[in-house]
Amino acid sequence: MMTAPPKKPHTVLIVDDEAGLRRVLERFLERHGYRVVSAGTAEAAYEVLDAETADALLLDIHLPTMSGLALYLAIMTGDAEAEEVRTWLEHHRCTVIRKPFNLQQVADWVGSVLRAQDSQGAMDA
Repeated sequence: MMTAPPKKPHTVLIVDDEAGLRRVLERFLERHGYRVVSAGTAEAAYEVLDAETADALLLDIHLPTMSGLALYLAIMTGDAEAEEVRTWLEHHRCTVIRKPFNLQQVADWVGSVLRAQDSQGAMDA
């Protein structure tokens, strides 16, 4: 009898310049079964995303060299200043988890995002 290979864990990218917070989030999400990669700067996040794909992104808005919002827009579109980006954002709200936050809020959000992606993928198949 053949068994299905184990499902590959979802990858979560954490971008936050606070190293201690990144480590807490990494350990917490790994215990919840996610594969976690992290970056402390926008530039490091670009390098990570150049090498691999993330299924979910936890992004600090206040990064040292580029705002988290600008990084998000650049990741999503490649052009953070384009008019269609503003239009897109008006129709696609992003979840904001304010600091200080409860770690369970993060796990709940990541889980809901990835379940929605899995459901959409199943419908597209």
